[in-house]
Amino acid sequence: MTTRRTRHLIEAQIPALRRFARALLRDAEAADDLVQDCLLRALSRWHLLRSEEELRAWLFAMLRNLHIDALRARARRGTAVALDLAPEPAAAGSPEAALQFSQVMAALSRLPLDQREVLLLVGVEDFSYEATARILGIPRGTVMSRLSRGRAALRALTEAPEADRPDPRPVLRSVT
Repeated sequence: MTTRRTRHLIEAQIPALRRFARALLRDAEAADDLVQDCLLRALSRWHLLRSEEELRAWLFAMLRNLHIDALRARARRGTAVALDLAPEPAAAGSPEAALQFSQVMAALSRLPLDQREVLLLVGVEDFSYEATARILGIPRGTVMSRLSRGRAALRALTEAPEADRPDPRPVLRSVT
């Protein structure tokens, strides 16, 4: 049975877990399912948590492990085809910001999973290198090298030559 404090501690982590899951999966419905599975597992294994200070990293590690288990299961089953594709939610801000956001997300999805995970955990979720290493089960140096390679690859994918960039000035037409 969960206490009010337990629920409060876990509920505080849900937005970050959803953000991480959505960035990993790029499918809001599947990401929400993954977060729900993670929360169910966390509640059923609450007694295994060593300290409340480790809760955030523990939840992220659990979510990542569930994601990897699902990837392995999907690889064994084969690929599923989505019947109805929902449009991505619009980004807040100017159209230029929305375009830049979609380009960064597209570039991020093209990165290898190991680099994408480190970029999301360190860059978006603000985990330390040590915490990221614990979540992913890898040495701290590996986190640093994957982060460096991931940032370089993301930069290369998002930085188009000057000639390929759209002109930020509006196009005016003469109407006669």
